[in-house]
Amino acid sequence: MKILVTGINGQLGHDTALVLTERSLKVLAPTRSEMDITNRSAVRSYFEKTKPDALIHCAAYTAVDKAEDETELCRKTNVDGTKNLVECCFELDIPMMYISTDYVFDGTGERSWEPDDPTKPINAYGLSKRDGEIEVLKLTKYFIVRISWVFGINGNNFVKTMLKLSETRDALSVVDDQHGSPTYTKDLAVMLADMIMTDKYGIYHAHNEGVCSWADFAEEIFHLAGKNVKITRITSDQYPMKAVRPMNSRMSTAKLTKNGFQLLPDWKDAT
Repeated sequence: MKILVTGINGQLGHDTALVLTERSLKVLAPTRSEMDITNRSAVRSYFEKTKPDALIHCAAYTAVDKAEDETELCRKTNVDGTKNLVECCFELDIPMMYISTDYVFDGTGERSWEPDDPTKPINAYGLSKRDGEIEVLKLTKYFIVRISWVFGINGNNFVKTMLKLSETRDALSVVDDQHGSPTYTKDLAVMLADMIMTDKYGIYHAHNEGVCSWADFAEEIFHLAGKNVKITRITSDQYPMKAVRPMNSRMSTAKLTKNGFQLLPDWKDAT
């Protein structure tokens, strides 16, 4: 089985390709120069040449704050690029897995979002990912996997930012009124590899189990790293950013269990 993975240079694409390779599956992992997803003819040419059996689409524009100013560029990647891939998957009649985000929700309330809850993005990035989902829903063989608070070895993330700041600072102010679940890409990649081998299509939420605030997350990072950094817990209003963030990014993973997929470990146990 040949599985095409986009976004090979990103955190999740990198780890997903590794897991699939470890399982002795044939992995097609083109760089942007080999297949620019925003170029329809380039995508079509690559699919015709390689004829993959499935697609895991990890590539995305993820600069949340920049997206407010670079809306066209964001949508070109997250919507138009996704549409190009959808068209090729339809023509080859192969399953497509689309990695989405908690940002498709407005973040109100305190209950966990279910996969079939109405979406209502509150920033440009979230809107682009929701519109990407709409393109994927045109297929019959699809997986939409919404994830949150991603961190991994390859690429930039909150963990690396906190550790870098700790090199020069012994006190930090971190937001404490946004809640969600960290997602470790090595753990998630295993689940994605399991899922793509099935026909249990649909929309799923996947992340490491447990819920925390960004301040909780930071404290655990410094605890595990043996760093003595004092955390001052602040509100989102005290740390304004270009793009509005969802306050509630809790997402239910019950559908994973219902369909026989193993839940990811607790976020504190992600290794």
